[in-house]
Amino acid sequence: MTKKTKPALLLASLATVGALALTACGGGGSDDGAKKAAGNAPAANADRAGGQAGGGSGYDLSLRSGTARENHAPRRTGDWANPPGKPAAEPVQRKWVQLSASRAGDLDPVVVNGSGFTLYRFDKDTARPSKSNCSGACATTWPPVLVDPGSKIFVDGVKAADVGVIKRDDGTRQVTIGGWPVYRFNKDLKPGDTNGQGVGGTWFGVTPNGQKAGQPAGGGTDQGGGQGQADPASSVILFDNPRFQDPAQGVAGPGCQNVARPKVASSLSADGSLKLWSRPNCKGESKVVSGDVADLGSVGFDDKVSSIAFG
Repeated sequence: MTKKTKPALLLASLATVGALALTACGGGGSDDGAKKAAGNAPAANADRAGGQAGGGSGYDLSLRSGTARENHAPRRTGDWANPPGKPAAEPVQRKWVQLSASRAGDLDPVVVNGSGFTLYRFDKDTARPSKSNCSGACATTWPPVLVDPGSKIFVDGVKAADVGVIKRDDGTRQVTIGGWPVYRFNKDLKPGDTNGQGVGGTWFGVTPNGQKAGQPAGGGTDQGGGQGQADPASSVILFDNPRFQDPAQGVAGPGCQNVARPKVASSLSADGSLKLWSRPNCKGESKVVSGDVADLGSVGFDDKVSSIAFG
């Protein structure tokens, strides 16, 4: 199929979470309200942090207790370099990052960065050993939290022992919490946004010890790679191109929902199972799918989706 170029549309069910209050941070990089880390631990070499960086690897990173402000980080650097109102950029290595235990929307606790933006983990990654499986277009939508050699990681309510750094396949170095690589979401545009929570049933805010934010404690194993049962989906993102590449549009339930731009979807990301229909009002040819589908052609439904049945 030829590559489509229609403008992307945001998923309505995700966008409506706007105007969520963040208790940890004000706008534009202030971290005055962030919860403070207990004690005043000295700087620690990241090669020893959480066992993730790998001793003797030459990463030359240090962990510092407290916030970036408390440690007098330069303005417009590190986590403060991405101002509110603009999407997270493609992965950019940082001279410093801040990891603060805080609250964002309904997620409490969840880790936010120095500007108050929510950090996420990906179920298709692994924590033991730490490994990122998000690259290419995935890493554009979900920019990994990266650091340079010689960088600082400010820990604010996050245990230094739970923080680490791994080397990605492209040679960059990504921060981990509890062994899980952590990311931003490029559709979070202001501090406190949690638009990435639950996307595809595989993306969740990350807690200070690396667990899934907003999930019941003791809700099963958490080793990575598993997605659990396919419950009925409540929303879906339809991408015009295979492998989740924009343009995109969103559809949310319940019941039968018509697609704003029918017959253009070539891949989808869903938070559970749903039924695709080739005609409006859930008529015509149908196909039940579950979770992410990287190529709808593989299930015989490329450029066919006109309506979707949820629940």
